[in-house]
Amino acid sequence: MTDAQAPCDRTPSGPPAHDFIAATRVFWDTVADDYADRFRDEFVGRPLERALLATYAELVGPGGRVADLGCGPGRVTGHLAALGLDVFGLDLSESMLAIARRENPGLRFELGSMLELDLPDGALSGVVSWYSSIHTPAERLPALFAEFHRVLAPGGHLLLGFQAGDHTRRHDRPWGHPVVLDFHRRRPEHVAELLTGAGFGVLSRTVREPSESLGEQVAQAFLFARRPGPGEAQNQLKPGVPGA
Repeated sequence: MTDAQAPCDRTPSGPPAHDFIAATRVFWDTVADDYADRFRDEFVGRPLERALLATYAELVGPGGRVADLGCGPGRVTGHLAALGLDVFGLDLSESMLAIARRENPGLRFELGSMLELDLPDGALSGVVSWYSSIHTPAERLPALFAEFHRVLAPGGHLLLGFQAGDHTRRHDRPWGHPVVLDFHRRRPEHVAELLTGAGFGVLSRTVREPSESLGEQVAQAFLFARRPGPGEAQNQLKPGVPGA
């Protein structure tokens, strides 16, 4: 999920008063219908994003089992399924999942937290976090990326999308609803360092400049990473996707 053109945003003067997981759930449960309507044509005007998802599907391979974590209304989940992946979505928000199930009746969507995945070690060929790590506080990112690493099989691929930058934006009363949530923007090089610390080999860093036609204010970042295969060190991984 993305915060592009989300209304009523400001720089936070202090941390939210409540736990970020609960805050995230309440926020997206409340704005789910408005958000889904606003971003109904999510990939129109975004050829780079479509190309990156196609590249990711090729890296994982046809039929690869992939989790779209923080799937929101399931637009990325459906897109990846159309590219030939065996993908399911997971989200904190029941309201978002209701939309995802309605729009993608043939796909599986589950309620849960990506910090505590109900999956065995090495269960997945791929993990996608498409703007879903943006609500996770910086101090929780190492645990989040360790969980991604845990559920990926050796050789499995990770794709992260997020807003690039240094600041946090607090979205207050979007579409007039009485909710608030922080959206963290991060430097790609810092995220890459955290992924390396979690045991990943980073394959690619791609940064797209803000698009005026899409109403964006900041650059968009996309990282490909891979869990090393058996006997393969992180520094043996060779970049092989756009932006490397």
